[in-house]
Parts: sequence; C-alpha cells; structure tokens
Amino acid sequence: MSYPEINLARWLEDTAARHPDRAATVYFGARLSYAQLRQHVRALAGALASLGVGRGDRVAIILPNVPQAVIAYYAVLWLGGVVVMTNPLYTPRELLHQLRDADLRVVVALDLLLPRLAQVASDAGIRHVIVTSVADFLPAPLRLLYPLRQAAQARRERRRRGGAHSSGPPPAVRLPEGVTRHDFRSLLHHPPADGPAPVRAREDVALLQYTGGTTGTSKGVVLTHFNLAANCTQIEAWLYKLRGQPTTVLAALPFFHVYGLTTVLNFAVMSGATMVLMPRFEAREAVKLLQRYRPQLFPGVPTMYVAINALPDVERYRLDSLEACISGAAPLPVTVQETFERLTGGRLIEGYGLTEASPVTHSNPIWGRRKAGSIGLPWPDTEARVVDPASGEPLPPGEVGELAVRGPQVMKGYWRRPEETAAVLKDGWLLTGDLARMDEDGYFYIVDRKKDLIIAGGFNIYPREVEDVLYEHPAVKEAAVVGVEDPYRGETVRAYVVLKEGQTATPDQLEAFCRERLAAYKVPRQYVFIDELPKTLVGKVLRRALRESAGSEAQASGATRSTATGRPA
Repeated sequence: MSYPEINLARWLEDTAARHPDRAATVYFGARLSYAQLRQHVRALAGALASLGVGRGDRVAIILPNVPQAVIAYYAVLWLGGVVVMTNPLYTPRELLHQLRDADLRVVVALDLLLPRLAQVASDAGIRHVIVTSVADFLPAPLRLLYPLRQAAQARRERRRRGGAHSSGPPPAVRLPEGVTRHDFRSLLHHPPADGPAPVRAREDVALLQYTGGTTGTSKGVVLTHFNLAANCTQIEAWLYKLRGQPTTVLAALPFFHVYGLTTVLNFAVMSGATMVLMPRFEAREAVKLLQRYRPQLFPGVPTMYVAINALPDVERYRLDSLEACISGAAPLPVTVQETFERLTGGRLIEGYGLTEASPVTHSNPIWGRRKAGSIGLPWPDTEARVVDPASGEPLPPGEVGELAVRGPQVMKGYWRRPEETAAVLKDGWLLTGDLARMDEDGYFYIVDRKKDLIIAGGFNIYPREVEDVLYEHPAVKEAAVVGVEDPYRGETVRAYVVLKEGQTATPDQLEAFCRERLAAYKVPRQYVFIDELPKTLVGKVLRRALRESAGSEAQASGATRSTATGRPA
C-alpha cells in the first residue's frame, strides 16, 4: 500500500475543506463542525507559538475525551511539535516522572488536575499550564449547571474529610512561582497560525506515548507522523465497507491511550467521521449514545462489551447501527463476542497491537473468515513471525514462541533509551514480549505475556487459557488468573472472579467446572471473589496489582476459599 508522508494535521486541513459543516465531535449534544475545529486549532497553535512552542518541542495534554483534547492535539501537530498524551488519573509521582522524562515546558490540563500539577510543576520544569474545564464545551444549559454540581460535590467531599463545618468555596490552587496559568478558551481568540508546518514524516516525531508502566517504570515510545499515518491507512483498508460513507464513531476509548488515539481520533479526522465523545465509559450511557447517534464503528476493549452485555435491560435499546467493532488491549472471550453480536447484529472481532506499533498489527477480518480465540492476520504490509525466545530463530506453525512484527507502523524506538531500544528492535523486527503461535492458515494466537506465564510443578500454564474456561461459567462476569508463590509447586494458579449480578458460585463449584475442561495442573487452586478487577483506564487488567494483593500465606488460605468479596489494593 501507499502511505502519506505528511504532517498528520494536514488531514484536518483537508477534511475541513471537504466537509466544513460536518460534525467533528458531539459532546453531550453540543456539535463542533470540522470548520470550527480547524479554526480553534489554528488559534491555539498561534497561542502555543507565542509561548515558544515550535518544531520538535514537546507539549503534554492531560485531558479526558473532551473537544479540547482534539483541539490541543492537532494544534501541537500543526506547529510540528510533539504531543505527549498523559493519563489524567496519574498520581503526582507518575506525573513527575513522565513530565520530567519528556523534557517539556507547556502542559494543557483539566482544572481538576491543578492540585497535582502544582505539586510537581517546578521539579518537572513546567513554565506554562493551559487550563480548561469539562464544562467549557458543554451546551449552554449544562454549562450553567456544571459549577453548581461541582460545588455540591466539593462540599460533600470536604465534609467527608473535614467534618460538617467544612463549608464555603474550596481554596484556590496556586501554581508555583515561575509557572504561568493560561485560560484555554481565551487562547482560542489568538491570531491563527499559518500551516500546517512541513515535516519529515519518517523522521519527525508526532507522538511521545508512554507505556502504561504496569510492569515497571513507563518508557516514552517515539512514534513519527509516518508511523501514525500508516496505521490509520491500514485501518481504512481493513474497514473497506465504510470507505467513502459518512461514519459516526463512538469515542469511548481514551485518546490518551494510543489505541483510542489511532483507531478513533486520527482515523476519524482522516476519514471525516463524527466522534461521539465519552469522557468516561459507563455502560448505560454508552447504550443511550448508541441508540441516539447510531454510530457504525465502536472500537473498544473486552470490559466495555462485557459491561454492555451485562445490562439487565440491554435488549430494549436499539443497537443495530453498529457494523464493526474491534476489540483490543486484552483477550476477548468468545462468549462475550457471541453475546454482543447477538445484541447488535454487528461484527465484533479481536485484534492485537502494542504502543510500540502505533498500535495495531493484527486483527481478524471483519467481513471475512475469523477464528475464535485468534488475533487474526497481520495487517497490510505488516510481517509477523514466532521466534524462539532464546535464539531468536523463527519457529514453524503450531509452536509457541515470542511474537515479532515488522511494518511501517513500528516505532523509531524508546525516548532517550538506546539500550532498551536495541533490546526490542532487531533488524527492524519488534519483539513484542508476547507468547504466540501461528496456525497453518497464518492466523495468530496470543498465548500470554512472557511475564505472565505461570510455571507450576515444571508445567507451563497460560492464564488466558484458564480465563477462557472461567468465562464459560454462567455465573462468571469477569475473571483474571495469576501465579502466586507455592512452597511445593513453585507457583500455583489463583483465579480472581467477578460474579454476575444476582449470581452465586462457590470455589468448589468453579473448581469442578474447570476440572471438566482443563488438565489437572492448570486448574486454579485458589479462588478470590471480588467486586471488580483492577484495570487501567483503557480496560487492561492489572495482573501485577493482583499478584501484589496476594498478601500473606495465611490470608491466601483463608479468604481465597470463601465467597466473601474483597477488592485488591
């Protein structure tokens, strides 16, 4: 295929010229057209330039899915700058690491995050904070009500922390000396910038995307304009039946994660689609939006589809507009896929990717042959193979090894980490860290993360295989399996289980169910019933948090064999 070598912001310029009146975003009913979006982007780009932002300069965006996130993203790219998408849920410690590591001076952030930013701004070297509110782009009635709602929440929170006499307005947040605060909406009146700036698409960085840090200190993944443009072009090819049609996308995936950034934001602007923004996913709100705006596309993660399937009255909603749903970031249980397709009539297929590949490398064909439990086929111009983890030599079909990929979407490397880059990039091949196998038809299957592999009594146990069995149990809503220390087996299998509302199950019942479907050494020896699994905001289960919550051996031998619920720390 051919891939455009452009500044990604050129897509916004072109789409606004073709479809000026088409809605780019819908946010609680308020529509922002592509012409208005371009106008705001040019104005904010002009304001950023006046603050010293230029080609190659990093700017952090710490926002949920609100119109301001779209505006800020393209304004930075418009100048040839580098976007650093940052999770709004980060703690001060996590913020400090990322902002300092990215070596930036300008941050665009939500007003609710100012207390955290105030703690780290000086140490991180921040000079300018552009502040916006969730209410800034709400329709007029909701914008008027928002301060009242926030004030009521603040009063409740202060009472909870400080007693009944904690009333009055919250104390104003003061940024450290030397850090200037700017109002986002005011900057939209700045004289517009020319552009978009020319870039060397294969060399110039568009995005510095930090890995989640679930296995250690997060690293900045360096993605070029070409990397991201290539992955969007591949998406368009995979969604060939939607090409040229006015498309609406449910924007439930957060833009600060590369999965949402590529499959929703970049793809929508490239194709002229309308994004229905969800600042925070909630299943009930999602089905209401699906019914009201009739989107054709809904990229998501398994937990989103699980939550929709579990709504007790979901069948009363009209969800039949959906044509394509791509599930990533975590394994998609077959029962979840089948239930969601029955409810919507759309196609839900499993795919695969990682931040280091912009992120998508594989998926099942949406309107072609798919295989249950498979991540599908490599995308156009993407090579994939399974290699021996020790020698690096390719393995034949059917054998389990490490998945390696090569293609136009693969990163340049890790930000200022040459040794770690060299460890995962070999002659253009990216070593993913995932254990996989390929069948005779070229379909790939993720067996598990190398770090999640459980070795019990000398046997290799892959958590996903055990989880798939647990998902088949009629009482199980979600399940996650980890290895915990065992004095005899080295490790043993522990299952964390979330039950469906109104359902019950005992450890003995689950064990009997698993023994009918798994070899004896794979059957979980411990079961913990919890209210919810710990996850990243994009929906990936935090196995490390589950392992850390294992606690003492006494606790494990007590709570794990009961139906008492608990929540991992």
